[in-house]
Amino acid sequence: MIRAMIFDLDGTLVQTEKLKALSYARAAVELCPYDIEEKEVIEAFKDVVGLSRQEVATALVERFDLAGKAQGRMAEFGVSTPWQVFVQVRLGIYQEMLANPQVIRDNQWPHNMALLDQALREKCKVGLATMSYCQQAQRVLEILKLKDAFDFVASRDDVMRGKPDPEMYLLVARELGVDPAECLVIEDSPTGVQAAINAGMKVVAVSTPFTRQRLHNSDLLPEEHIVDDPEELEKVVEHVIRHSS
Repeated sequence: MIRAMIFDLDGTLVQTEKLKALSYARAAVELCPYDIEEKEVIEAFKDVVGLSRQEVATALVERFDLAGKAQGRMAEFGVSTPWQVFVQVRLGIYQEMLANPQVIRDNQWPHNMALLDQALREKCKVGLATMSYCQQAQRVLEILKLKDAFDFVASRDDVMRGKPDPEMYLLVARELGVDPAECLVIEDSPTGVQAAINAGMKVVAVSTPFTRQRLHNSDLLPEEHIVDDPEELEKVVEHVIRHSS
Protein backbone atom coordinates (compact mmCIF):
# COMPACT_ATOMS: atom_id res chain seq x y z
CA MET A 1 0.00 0.00 0.00
CA ILE A 2 1.34 3.45 -0.95
CA ARG A 3 1.15 5.93 1.94
CA ALA A 4 3.60 8.58 0.71
CA MET A 5 4.80 10.12 -2.53
CA ILE A 6 8.33 11.48 -2.76
CA PHE A 7 9.27 13.85 -5.56
CA ASP A 8 12.60 14.80 -7.03
CA LEU A 9 12.96 18.52 -7.81
CA ASP A 10 15.44 19.18 -10.61
CA GLY A 11 14.12 17.79 -13.86
CA THR A 12 10.97 16.47 -12.19
CA LEU A 13 8.98 19.39 -10.80
CA VAL A 14 11.03 22.05 -12.56
CA GLN A 15 13.17 22.01 -15.67
CA THR A 16 16.13 23.26 -13.68
CA GLU A 17 18.25 20.58 -15.32
CA LYS A 18 17.90 22.57 -18.54
CA LEU A 19 19.00 25.73 -16.73
CA LYS A 20 21.84 23.90 -15.00
CA ALA A 21 23.01 22.46 -18.31
CA LEU A 22 23.06 25.93 -19.82
CA SER A 23 25.00 27.33 -16.85
CA TYR A 24 27.60 24.56 -17.11
CA ALA A 25 27.81 25.17 -20.86
CA ARG A 26 28.39 28.91 -20.49
CA ALA A 27 31.00 28.33 -17.78
CA ALA A 28 32.79 25.79 -19.97
CA VAL A 29 32.84 28.18 -22.92
CA GLU A 30 34.37 30.82 -20.62
CA LEU A 31 37.12 28.46 -19.45
CA CYS A 32 37.77 26.40 -22.56
CA PRO A 33 41.20 26.88 -24.24
CA TYR A 34 39.70 26.13 -27.67
CA ASP A 35 36.43 26.90 -29.43
CA ILE A 36 33.42 24.95 -28.26
CA GLU A 37 29.72 25.58 -28.56
CA GLU A 38 27.22 25.56 -25.73
CA LYS A 39 25.26 22.78 -27.38
CA GLU A 40 28.28 20.43 -27.12
CA VAL A 41 28.45 20.87 -23.36
CA ILE A 42 24.68 20.57 -22.97
CA GLU A 43 24.83 17.26 -24.85
CA ALA A 44 27.67 16.07 -22.58
CA PHE A 45 25.68 17.10 -19.51
CA LYS A 46 23.11 14.44 -20.40
CA ASP A 47 25.68 11.78 -19.44
CA VAL A 48 26.10 13.13 -15.91
CA VAL A 49 22.69 14.57 -15.05
CA GLY A 50 21.63 13.56 -11.54
CA LEU A 51 25.16 13.15 -10.20
CA SER A 52 26.73 15.30 -7.51
CA ARG A 53 28.09 18.75 -8.27
CA GLN A 54 31.67 17.50 -7.90
CA GLU A 55 31.08 14.52 -10.19
CA VAL A 56 29.46 16.66 -12.88
CA ALA A 57 32.16 19.33 -12.72
CA THR A 58 35.03 16.84 -12.71
CA ALA A 59 33.62 14.98 -15.72
CA LEU A 60 33.13 18.14 -17.77
CA VAL A 61 36.54 19.58 -16.83
CA GLU A 62 38.15 16.40 -18.13
CA ARG A 63 35.99 16.12 -21.21
CA PHE A 64 36.58 19.68 -22.40
CA ASP A 65 40.14 20.16 -21.14
CA LEU A 66 39.23 23.02 -18.81
CA ALA A 67 41.86 22.35 -16.14
CA GLY A 68 44.54 24.70 -17.48
CA LYS A 69 42.47 27.90 -17.58
CA ALA A 70 40.62 26.92 -14.42
CA GLN A 71 43.87 26.39 -12.54
CA GLY A 72 44.89 29.94 -13.36
CA ARG A 73 41.83 31.24 -11.47
CA MET A 74 42.09 29.16 -8.28
CA ALA A 75 43.43 32.08 -6.25
CA GLU A 76 40.54 34.26 -7.47
CA PHE A 77 38.01 31.93 -5.86
CA GLY A 78 40.17 30.73 -2.97
CA VAL A 79 39.98 27.08 -4.04
CA SER A 80 42.57 24.39 -4.66
CA THR A 81 41.32 22.37 -7.65
CA PRO A 82 40.25 23.20 -11.22
CA TRP A 83 36.86 21.55 -10.82
CA GLN A 84 36.09 23.91 -7.91
CA VAL A 85 36.85 26.90 -10.13
CA PHE A 86 34.49 25.52 -12.76
CA VAL A 87 31.79 25.13 -10.11
CA GLN A 88 32.22 28.73 -8.93
CA VAL A 89 32.08 30.16 -12.44
CA ARG A 90 29.03 28.07 -13.19
CA LEU A 91 27.30 28.99 -9.90
CA GLY A 92 27.63 32.68 -10.68
CA ILE A 93 25.89 32.14 -13.99
CA TYR A 94 23.20 29.92 -12.43
CA GLN A 95 22.48 32.38 -9.62
CA GLU A 96 21.84 35.07 -12.22
CA MET A 97 19.25 32.79 -13.79
CA LEU A 98 17.57 32.05 -10.45
CA ALA A 99 17.50 35.75 -9.63
CA ASN A 100 14.66 36.07 -12.14
CA PRO A 101 11.62 34.30 -10.60
CA GLN A 102 9.85 34.21 -13.94
CA VAL A 103 12.54 31.94 -15.33
CA ILE A 104 11.63 29.33 -12.69
CA ARG A 105 7.90 29.78 -13.19
CA ASP A 106 8.28 29.37 -16.93
CA ASN A 107 10.18 26.11 -16.50
CA GLN A 108 7.77 24.09 -14.36
CA TRP A 109 6.76 20.63 -15.56
CA PRO A 110 2.95 20.96 -15.52
CA HIS A 111 2.23 17.20 -15.48
CA ASN A 112 4.38 16.50 -12.42
CA MET A 113 3.15 19.64 -10.67
CA ALA A 114 -0.41 18.45 -11.28
CA LEU A 115 0.46 15.06 -9.74
CA LEU A 116 1.88 16.81 -6.67
CA ASP A 117 -1.28 18.90 -6.41
CA GLN A 118 -3.40 15.75 -6.62
CA ALA A 119 -1.37 14.09 -3.84
CA LEU A 120 -1.83 17.15 -1.65
CA ARG A 121 -5.58 17.24 -2.27
CA GLU A 122 -5.85 13.57 -1.35
CA LYS A 123 -3.96 14.20 1.91
CA CYS A 124 -1.16 11.83 0.94
CA LYS A 125 2.11 12.35 2.77
CA VAL A 126 4.53 14.09 0.43
CA GLY A 127 8.29 14.51 0.58
CA LEU A 128 11.00 16.05 -1.57
CA ALA A 129 14.42 14.51 -2.16
CA THR A 130 16.69 16.81 -4.15
CA MET A 131 20.37 16.79 -5.03
CA SER A 132 20.23 20.59 -5.01
CA TYR A 133 21.72 22.26 -1.99
CA CYS A 134 19.28 23.66 0.56
CA GLN A 135 19.61 27.33 -0.35
CA GLN A 136 18.95 26.73 -4.05
CA ALA A 137 16.10 24.30 -3.39
CA GLN A 138 14.39 26.70 -0.98
CA ARG A 139 14.71 29.52 -3.49
CA VAL A 140 12.94 27.44 -6.15
CA LEU A 141 10.24 26.25 -3.75
CA GLU A 142 9.59 29.78 -2.56
CA ILE A 143 9.16 31.06 -6.12
CA LEU A 144 6.72 28.23 -6.90
CA LYS A 145 4.82 28.81 -3.63
CA LEU A 146 5.68 25.27 -2.50
CA LYS A 147 7.72 26.15 0.56
CA ASP A 148 5.10 24.69 2.91
CA ALA A 149 3.76 22.01 0.57
CA PHE A 150 5.98 19.13 1.65
CA ASP A 151 5.91 17.24 4.92
CA PHE A 152 9.69 16.89 4.70
CA VAL A 153 12.38 18.19 2.34
CA ALA A 154 15.80 16.54 2.07
CA SER A 155 18.57 18.32 0.17
CA ARG A 156 22.19 17.50 -0.58
CA ASP A 157 23.15 19.24 2.68
CA ASP A 158 21.27 16.63 4.72
CA VAL A 159 23.12 13.48 3.66
CA MET A 160 26.66 12.16 3.50
CA ARG A 161 26.08 10.32 0.23
CA GLY A 162 24.02 11.58 -2.67
CA LYS A 163 22.00 9.64 -5.21
CA PRO A 164 22.28 6.83 -6.35
CA ASP A 165 22.95 5.96 -2.71
CA PRO A 166 19.59 5.37 -0.98
CA GLU A 167 20.47 7.52 2.05
CA MET A 168 18.39 10.52 0.97
CA TYR A 169 15.24 8.52 0.21
CA LEU A 170 15.56 6.51 3.41
CA LEU A 171 15.89 9.76 5.35
CA VAL A 172 12.67 11.11 3.82
CA ALA A 173 10.77 7.89 4.56
CA ARG A 174 11.99 7.92 8.14
CA GLU A 175 10.96 11.54 8.66
CA LEU A 176 7.56 10.88 7.07
CA GLY A 177 7.07 7.93 9.41
CA VAL A 178 6.44 5.39 6.64
CA ASP A 179 8.12 2.21 5.52
CA PRO A 180 10.20 2.57 2.33
CA ALA A 181 8.00 -0.07 0.66
CA GLU A 182 5.03 2.26 1.21
CA CYS A 183 6.62 5.09 -0.80
CA LEU A 184 6.16 5.94 -4.45
CA VAL A 185 8.98 8.03 -5.91
CA ILE A 186 8.63 10.31 -8.94
CA GLU A 187 12.02 10.76 -10.61
CA ASP A 188 13.45 11.79 -13.96
CA SER A 189 17.02 10.44 -14.04
CA PRO A 190 18.60 6.98 -13.87
CA THR A 191 20.66 8.11 -10.88
CA GLY A 192 17.55 9.09 -8.96
CA VAL A 193 15.68 5.97 -10.01
CA GLN A 194 18.57 3.81 -8.80
CA ALA A 195 18.57 5.61 -5.44
CA ALA A 196 14.86 4.95 -4.95
CA ILE A 197 15.18 1.31 -6.00
CA ASN A 198 18.13 0.90 -3.62
CA ALA A 199 15.88 2.27 -0.88
CA GLY A 200 13.26 -0.40 -1.61
CA MET A 201 10.68 2.02 -2.97
CA LYS A 202 8.31 1.95 -5.93
CA VAL A 203 9.32 4.28 -8.75
CA VAL A 204 7.75 5.99 -11.73
CA ALA A 205 10.26 7.73 -14.00
CA VAL A 206 9.03 10.71 -16.00
CA SER A 207 11.58 11.26 -18.74
CA THR A 208 12.93 14.56 -20.05
CA PRO A 209 14.99 15.34 -23.15
CA PHE A 210 18.06 15.09 -20.89
CA THR A 211 17.23 11.67 -19.45
CA ARG A 212 14.95 9.81 -21.86
CA GLN A 213 17.51 7.69 -23.68
CA ARG A 214 19.47 6.79 -20.55
CA LEU A 215 16.30 5.81 -18.69
CA HIS A 216 15.27 3.39 -21.41
CA ASN A 217 18.80 2.02 -21.78
CA SER A 218 19.30 1.56 -18.05
CA ASP A 219 17.00 -1.46 -17.62
CA LEU A 220 16.26 -0.19 -14.11
CA LEU A 221 12.48 -0.17 -14.57
CA PRO A 222 9.90 -1.96 -16.66
CA GLU A 223 9.19 0.08 -19.78
CA GLU A 224 5.62 0.64 -18.61
CA HIS A 225 6.94 2.49 -15.55
CA ILE A 226 8.80 5.05 -17.70
CA VAL A 227 6.57 7.91 -18.80
CA ASP A 228 7.53 9.70 -22.01
CA ASP A 229 4.07 11.09 -22.74
CA PRO A 230 2.82 13.39 -19.95
CA GLU A 231 -0.76 12.41 -20.79
CA GLU A 232 0.03 8.89 -19.57
CA LEU A 233 1.41 9.89 -16.16
CA GLU A 234 -1.79 9.67 -14.13
CA LYS A 235 -2.63 6.26 -15.58
CA VAL A 236 0.85 4.87 -14.90
CA VAL A 237 0.83 6.15 -11.31
CA GLU A 238 -2.61 4.66 -10.68
CA HIS A 239 -1.41 1.32 -12.06
CA VAL A 240 1.65 1.25 -9.80
CA ILE A 241 -0.41 2.23 -6.74
CA ARG A 242 -3.08 -0.36 -7.50
CA HIS A 243 -0.53 -3.15 -7.84
CA SER A 244 1.22 -2.10 -4.63
CA SER A 245 -1.83 -2.82 -2.47
